[in-house]
Amino acid sequence: MRDHVKYCSLALMIHFALLSTVDGIMFILHPNTRKCLREETRQNVVVTGDYMVSQIPGQQVSYVVTDSKNQILWRQENVAKGKLTFSTETFDTCEICFTSKVDPSKRGEPHEVSLILKHGIEAKNYDGLADAAKLKPLEAELKMLEDLSQSIVDDFSDMRVREEQLRDTNESTNNRVLYFSIFSMTCLLGLATWQVLYLRRFFKAKKLIE
Repeated sequence: MRDHVKYCSLALMIHFALLSTVDGIMFILHPNTRKCLREETRQNVVVTGDYMVSQIPGQQVSYVVTDSKNQILWRQENVAKGKLTFSTETFDTCEICFTSKVDPSKRGEPHEVSLILKHGIEAKNYDGLADAAKLKPLEAELKMLEDLSQSIVDDFSDMRVREEQLRDTNESTNNRVLYFSIFSMTCLLGLATWQVLYLRRFFKAKKLIE
């Protein structure tokens, strides 16, 4: 009984932890239009997606996945239902673009598109891993929990790196603002000194002062 409670608690903890690694969206794709979604990816973390596109006779929908450098990571033509998989070598922001193609001579209808994206451990097939390694259900859950813990550690590491980068940028900006302020004050003091000397010579020339 105690083992059963532990197993259920472990499964619930993993389930709620994985909710943050799943993103789902549904949208309308009008005829001969293009709809793009942006997704942030971490270094060497696999992203998988399940998509479904409503079928309309005489119309086609294709999609392409590109990184910030416009390199194609995945593409497919005339899709209806399927999966996509991609990863990036660095932290990046990728675009997933769906495009509707309709014969201009025909009156097109909008498509309904649904997409569910999974990151990291949620994208892994632990059932297949358990079957291949002949793991017991509890061992498979423990393996998933181990990967989840590593994923959390990686997230904190990424956050620390971003914090350091932002702090460096902030310090650099503050230094530039300080130097610019000193330069501006120097220019103002120089201009004020020049104005005083100029007016002094002017008034002396007009014999308004001695």
